[in-house]
Amino acid sequence: MAPTPLDRALNSKNLLLGFAGMVTAATAWAIWGNEILPAEPEPTGDPETWTADEMRRWLRVRGLLPSETATRTELLERVRANLRPPPRQTSSPGSSSGSK
Repeated sequence: MAPTPLDRALNSKNLLLGFAGMVTAATAWAIWGNEILPAEPEPTGDPETWTADEMRRWLRVRGLLPSETATRTELLERVRANLRPPPRQTSSPGSSSGSK
């Protein structure tokens, strides 16, 4: 009986090489993870000037999972609500101006 196209495909070296390539790619991804494709830089400056995509990325990095249907205004409100104020500089114990 003559081999069918399915038999020929299953015995093909191309199928084996394709499978080996996929396994190699999956292994490389597991080893190097996101280092293969570096992450985009985090937006800086005033959130008012950020694009909606930058706001979504900023929220996503912090695990705040922005809605894809959120408007720019809603995203801006969430970003502002989650911005941390800059750390306050505390004065050292010896620098108080009051004296006894």
